[in-house]
Amino acid sequence: MFRHKGNRRTFIHNLRLASTLSFIAGIVNIAGLLSVATLTTNVTGHFAFFAEEIALKNYSKAITIVVYILFFLLGAFVSNFLVEIFTKTRPRIAHAFPMTLEIIILVFAGLSEGVHPNYIAYALLFSMGLQNALVTKISESTVRTTHLTGLFTDLGIELSQLFFYKKASELQRLKRNIFLRLSIIAFFFLGCVLGGLFYSDFKLKIMLFAAFVLIIALLFDNVIVYYHLTKRRIKSNLHEE
Repeated sequence: MFRHKGNRRTFIHNLRLASTLSFIAGIVNIAGLLSVATLTTNVTGHFAFFAEEIALKNYSKAITIVVYILFFLLGAFVSNFLVEIFTKTRPRIAHAFPMTLEIIILVFAGLSEGVHPNYIAYALLFSMGLQNALVTKISESTVRTTHLTGLFTDLGIELSQLFFYKKASELQRLKRNIFLRLSIIAFFFLGCVLGGLFYSDFKLKIMLFAAFVLIIALLFDNVIVYYHLTKRRIKSNLHEE
């Protein structure tokens, strides 16, 4: 799910990646909105809020919104920076470093009762910048999990192409892309709904559940990889005998 890149990635790899991380993004999206009353999974709306605060001459709030945007950008920068560094020395687990950092941030957010709302927003935006950059890097821009505008655009284009693509291979690829987009949207929506339902009872502690899902995803990825490596070693030893 995380390790395979380029031609080694399959539709199933992207589907697992998309469903897991879009679910987490959905939880962060609703929890951020309910707890700090701001967007925490993307920055598109923040530009409108910034313009509004400038028009109202509320410059201190406008500066805060700029900082929100910069934290998302910083998260994306740090994510790719870590991957590039560790790809040279530990390529098999390079992805684990930004993911681990995201887990730490989500745990911090889950235990941040009494912390100033702006700091929570900074942390969540940074974590979503981390996640979005990592997913984009791994999938070569096939998967994005923290916002839906581009997904609905791609989905609309691909649905229209169903009327024009006739070759079996083209239709198969197109239908897989459509299914992938729909899966991301569905799991993002599911994360939002479940996060909203449980927020009244758990507040920001719902972030601990999101962190737990990430941990399970990383462990599952490692188990699958080591299973296949062990299987290959056994086969290799049998052939040598």
